[in-house]
Amino acid sequence: MSAKTNAIRLVEKAGIPYEEKFYEYDESDLSGIHAAQVLGMPEEQVFKTLVARGERTGINVFCIPVCCELDLKKAAKAAGDKNMELIHVKELLGLTGYIRGGCSPVGMKKKYPTYIDELCQLSDTIALSAGERGHQMIVPPLPIAALLDAKLADLTK
Repeated sequence: MSAKTNAIRLVEKAGIPYEEKFYEYDESDLSGIHAAQVLGMPEEQVFKTLVARGERTGINVFCIPVCCELDLKKAAKAAGDKNMELIHVKELLGLTGYIRGGCSPVGMKKKYPTYIDELCQLSDTIALSAGERGHQMIVPPLPIAALLDAKLADLTK
């Protein structure tokens, strides 16, 4: 694994307590469920980062528990848009600077409107990608939301 990722540096700079966890990822299974299993964490506490495009609002970032599915209607409503659709994986690196399986809401190439599922408040800490595959950061949800200027919303089906 690399030295400190940009995401970790930004979390440190903000003074947010964190713990790093590394795991062997499987190229054929980059799912968040797999990450939760190898980390030994409940699936409700491990969050995946999804990037979507709104009809009016453009690119938006959504963080939801890995056991859940993004409800695009709820996502659009949270963003104040009529329609929302997930971007194609081919666009991910160009838009965010991150690859699939290693996309962190922290330290993207550009600051996008970010939304975290309100379920994050049920735990003292959540796991988010630290910006590379096989690398998670365990952080308190409200300080990370503040760092991202993220809104908490009901985003899942």
